[in-house]
Amino acid sequence: MFQVRIHGRGGQGVVTAAELLSVAAFLEGREAQAFPTFGSERTGAPVVAFCRMDDKPIRVREPIAEPDAVIVLDPTLVHQVDLFSGLDESGYLLVNTSRALAELGLDEYVKRFQPGRCATVPATEIARERLGRPLPNAALLGAFAALTHEISLDSVAAAIRERFAGVTGEQNIAAAEDAHAFLVGPTAEASRA
Repeated sequence: MFQVRIHGRGGQGVVTAAELLSVAAFLEGREAQAFPTFGSERTGAPVVAFCRMDDKPIRVREPIAEPDAVIVLDPTLVHQVDLFSGLDESGYLLVNTSRALAELGLDEYVKRFQPGRCATVPATEIARERLGRPLPNAALLGAFAALTHEISLDSVAAAIRERFAGVTGEQNIAAAEDAHAFLVGPTAEASRA
């Protein structure tokens, strides 16, 4: 089973990201589940969503305490919330920021990870360019596909297309493709740790 915990703030698309990730896994013939947890339901409040993917039925239903990957939609949460609880050095860390992990004060933390398992992606900037709005979730799913290889970019695109019709869907797919290319293209070395 591959377990993902997604952290962000209300209004950033945290819950939608988990749902899209589960649909992408389902489209690849895997079992999947997605669900959120949050205290106050207001824009800007910390939100956590979870996604599990497996090749067999998933029976467990509780929040993910030991994730295989953590996706951070809002880097301002880095020193406010225990984002990395249960994430070990074989896991993946993906942070939405144009800054290096060292600039976020995470250089010592990420040194313990296996090489290439931690990355930053300017997903908000990509979303602004592609959508005209700062909604980084689709872009981060494209980056997640590039970083972990747990799902394909094609499945991410299909999940987005299933959820968002027309221009909105295509703009989100373009954002996912840009973020994917960011981690596999010439900029990849600078954004990975």
